[in-house]
Amino acid sequence: MGPYVAGVLVPLVVTILLQNRRSRKKRGLPADVGGEPGYAIRNSRFNAPVETAWDGITTLAELFEYSCKKHYHKKLLGTRKLLSREMEVSADGRSFEKLHLGDYEWLSYGQAFEIVCNFSSGLALLGHQREERVAIFADTCEEWLMALQSCFRRNVTVVTIYASLGEEALCYSLNQTEVTTVICGQKELKKLVDISGQLDTVKRVICIDNEIPSSAIVAAGSNWVLKTFSEVETLGRGNPVDPDLPLAADIAVIMYTSGSTGLPKGVMMTHRNVLATASAVLTIVPGLGSKDVYLAYLPLAHILELAAETIVPGIGGSIGYGSPLTLTDTSNKIKKGTKGDASALSPTVMAAVPAILDRVRDGVRKKVDAAGGLSKKLFDLAYSRRLSAINGNWLGAWGLERHFWNLLVFKKVQAILGGRIRFILSGGAPLSGDTQRFINICLGAPIGQGYGLTETCAGGTFSDYDDTSVGRVGPPLPCSYIKLIDWAEGGYLTSDSPMPRGEIVIGGPNVTVGYFKNEEKTKEVYKVDERGMSWFYTGDVGQFHADGCLEIIDRKKDIVKLQHGEYVSLGKVEAVLIVSPYVDNIMLHADPFHSYCVAIVVAAQAAVEDWARKHGINFVDFQELCQKEETIKEVYASLVKAAKGARLEKFEIPAKIKLLSEAWTPESGLVTAALKLKRDVIKKAFSQELAQLYSS
Repeated sequence: MGPYVAGVLVPLVVTILLQNRRSRKKRGLPADVGGEPGYAIRNSRFNAPVETAWDGITTLAELFEYSCKKHYHKKLLGTRKLLSREMEVSADGRSFEKLHLGDYEWLSYGQAFEIVCNFSSGLALLGHQREERVAIFADTCEEWLMALQSCFRRNVTVVTIYASLGEEALCYSLNQTEVTTVICGQKELKKLVDISGQLDTVKRVICIDNEIPSSAIVAAGSNWVLKTFSEVETLGRGNPVDPDLPLAADIAVIMYTSGSTGLPKGVMMTHRNVLATASAVLTIVPGLGSKDVYLAYLPLAHILELAAETIVPGIGGSIGYGSPLTLTDTSNKIKKGTKGDASALSPTVMAAVPAILDRVRDGVRKKVDAAGGLSKKLFDLAYSRRLSAINGNWLGAWGLERHFWNLLVFKKVQAILGGRIRFILSGGAPLSGDTQRFINICLGAPIGQGYGLTETCAGGTFSDYDDTSVGRVGPPLPCSYIKLIDWAEGGYLTSDSPMPRGEIVIGGPNVTVGYFKNEEKTKEVYKVDERGMSWFYTGDVGQFHADGCLEIIDRKKDIVKLQHGEYVSLGKVEAVLIVSPYVDNIMLHADPFHSYCVAIVVAAQAAVEDWARKHGINFVDFQELCQKEETIKEVYASLVKAAKGARLEKFEIPAKIKLLSEAWTPESGLVTAALKLKRDVIKKAFSQELAQLYSS
C-alpha cells in the first residue's frame, strides 16, 4: 500500500471506527418499572434513581450548613458594586439607563452562613411562625438565596414568584398560599403597594434594598410591618433563635409557574425532590468542584436556576450574580467601555436559556460579517474545520490545529463570556442545532441540554458531556425514569418502528407532590404506581433513539412555549383572531425556536374584495388580491385590532401572516367534518410558507 493511499484510508477507517463506537454507546437502558404499561428507560450508569450525592444529607438546609462549615473561608457569594448610573440619549431621542459596575465583592461561606442564621432568627422574632409561608418576590441576587436558606432553617415553606408576574397573578398567588411575609426588592415593593388592598394575609414586608421609599411607608400605613433585609438580620444577630430544621418530605418550595393558560399553578416541591435533581446533575457533569465559578443571572424563581444554586454550594464553588441586561460588555445596560458581568467574573460554568445563547451567536456573526475581508474568511475556515471534527470526521481540525484556531480566531469569542467557560447547561426551551454547534465550536465548551419541568424539579433528561449530537435531550437523569406510553389518538405508539414513540411520563424522587390547593389537576397528571413510585404525565410526545436518548417530537395539547419561555395557547388566540371580518379561517403557528408566532390566514373573499373596491385597488382575481402587500397589511391590522380588543399579550399576536385565497374544507383534508383544524396536515401542506414567514 502506497503512502498516499494509506494517508487517505487510515483517517477514513479511524473516523468510521470512532463514529461506530459513539453510535454503539448505550446512554440509557430499558428499565423494569411499575405503573401504566409503556417503554421505560433509565440512565445506563445507575440501576436505581439517585436521591442524594452527599452522605447523610437529606434536606437543602442540611446541605447548605454542611457546605458552609466545610468551606468556611472560601468565597461563596459575589455581587458587583454599583459605581454610577447614567442616562444616555439615542439619536432618535430615547433615553436609556447605563450602569458603571465595579469588581465583584465577596461573602465567604462562613459570612453567608452567619447572615442566614441571623436572618432566620430575625424572621422568627418579627413574629413569623413555622406554619406560615414566606414569599420571595425579587430579582436574582445574593439576598434571595440567603433568604431562602434562612427560611429552610426554620422549616418555613417559601413561595417563589417571578419578579415580572402581573398584578392579577401576583395577588392570586399570595392569597392562595396565605403568605404572611413577603421578601422583595424596591420595584417589587411598589407593585405590592398598588395591590395592598387586595392582599388578605400579608403582615410583614422585608425589602432587600437598604432603603424603603417613603411613599411605600405611607401607603402601607399600619397594615404592614416594613423592614429592610439588613434590619431583620441585625435583629436576629442580637437575639439568636434555635433552628427548626426540616425533614426530607417537608415542602421546601411552592413554585408558581408563569402559567400556560389562565392563572399560574403552584407546584409543591419537597426537600427530597430538589435534592434528587441536584444530586443527579452532579453525577453527570465531570469535574465539578471547589474551583468552579458559576455566573447566576436567570430567575431564582425558576427551578433551573434554583437547582443550579443548590449544586454550586454543595461542591464548594462560588456564585457571582449578574443580570441578562448586564451580562456582556455590549449588554443594553452596560456603560460603553466598562465590563459586563461575564468579563468581570470569568465563570467556568453557567446555565443558559436558548434565547441568551442565540443572542451570543447572532452578536458574533454580526461582528464577523461586518468585519468582512480576511477576518471573515479566517473565521469561516476555522468554523468549517472544527465543525467537520465535531461531526466525527478525522480529517477535521483536531489536536494542534484545534488549539491553533482557538488562539487565532475563537479566543476573542470566548472572551465574551469571560474566557474560562468549560460547561454550559441549557434548559427552559429547545436549543437549535445551529446554536448548539456554534457554542460548541466558538466557546470551545460542551453544552448539556436538559429536558424537565417545574413539576419534576427540572429533572428528566440531560445530554452527556461527550454527546455531540443535536436535536436530542439526552438519556434520563440518574434521578429519573423516562417512560413512553401509547397515545393512539395522536398516532404515537411504543411499538412504532424504528423508534418507540409516545407521551413522555417521568418517574422518580424528583417528581413533585402536586399542585397547591388543586387536587383535581393533581390527580389528572400525577400518578403513584403499585411500587410507590411517583409519575408525572408531561403531555409532551417523544421518541427514544437506539442509544437510549430522548427526542421531543410533539405536544399533546396545543400549548406551545416560545423561545423566551412564554406559553401560547393556539386555540385561544385563534378564537380571538377569527372575529376579524376579513378572516374565514386561521391557524396560528408557534415554534419553540422563535420568540414570536406566525399565522396562516384564509381570507374571507366577500369582505376583502369589498374593501379592495372601496379603496380603488385593482385585481384580476381573488388569488392576486391576496398576494398584494396592501391587502396583507389591511388584514394584519384587523388581526392586531382584534387581539388588542381581547387584551392578548404581545407575544400572542402573530408577527407575520400568510394570506390564502382558497377556503379550507373537509374535502381538502385540512379540516375535519366538524370544521376543526387538522394542525399537522396544515403544517405539512404549508411547510414552505411557514418557513418563509420565519426566515423573512
